[in-house]
Amino acid sequence: MPMSEEHKAALARGRRESRAIKQYLENLKSRRPGRPVTPTTLKKRIEDLEVKIKAESDPLKAVEMRQSRIEAEVSLAKAENAPDVADLEAGFVKNAKAYSKRKGISYAAWREAGVPAALLKQAGITRSGK
Repeated sequence: MPMSEEHKAALARGRRESRAIKQYLENLKSRRPGRPVTPTTLKKRIEDLEVKIKAESDPLKAVEMRQSRIEAEVSLAKAENAPDVADLEAGFVKNAKAYSKRKGISYAAWREAGVPAALLKQAGITRSGK
């Protein structure tokens, strides 16, 4: 028996919601605690290391700084190719309430997963579940 158009639309909506929420949670999991490392801060670090390398008279320290610069350049490439956090948050906000209701996911479960309270509020997910 073929699926109705309504059923197909519901499946597509569920996949869209799941994808948006999963992308946000994966990004949330990949972040380190503390101040975020941005492309701007990494570029500044690379520039500072270049200056220090040129001024360094100890060849061993210069090699260590070169390695630090290489690692910062790798981090910069990753940061520049990372998804926009604002877009991921917007996708979460747009889809989380319907997804939570359909899957029975509580405010507390989202908080334990690391989702900020302010983002849950934007999504319309409250402690009371209403």
